[in-house]
Amino acid sequence: MKHAVIASPIGPLTLVGEGEALAGLYFDGHLRTPRITDLGPRDDDAFETARQQLDEYFAGTRREFDLELAPRGSAFEKQVWALLTKIPYGETRTYGQLATELGDPGAAQAVGNANGWNPISVVVPCHRVVGTSGGLTGYAGGLDRKRFLLSLEEPPADEVGRLF
Repeated sequence: MKHAVIASPIGPLTLVGEGEALAGLYFDGHLRTPRITDLGPRDDDAFETARQQLDEYFAGTRREFDLELAPRGSAFEKQVWALLTKIPYGETRTYGQLATELGDPGAAQAVGNANGWNPISVVVPCHRVVGTSGGLTGYAGGLDRKRFLLSLEEPPADEVGRLF
């Protein structure tokens, strides 16, 4: 394991993994303690591809990540995290919708818990999951970061027919 700390518009991000495979991407002040307790040595030159893709994402020029991921979690958590990667850029889903996709509409709370343990924030877009009413719910990076990420992905206003 090794880790790198990079700057971003939402504060420092800590990338953790082996080789180029990401096992974690954590915020400064991450609300859930990462399950990876030994981050390994710090190497801020590591994860070149991830750093480049994150820069492009924050610049608004990348909508999908193409990275090797190695999240650690239960089989159920990995199922939920795989679903998160399928939520298109600029769209959201509810916990209930994800539970239904998994074949168990009553599992919304379990989906929410798995979503909260997502170890690879931003890249595995748990910020795209909202409450039943469409409102923002908890986020390991805090609701301000979640708002920022959703705003970044918001489609541009339709200019057709506008007077100004």
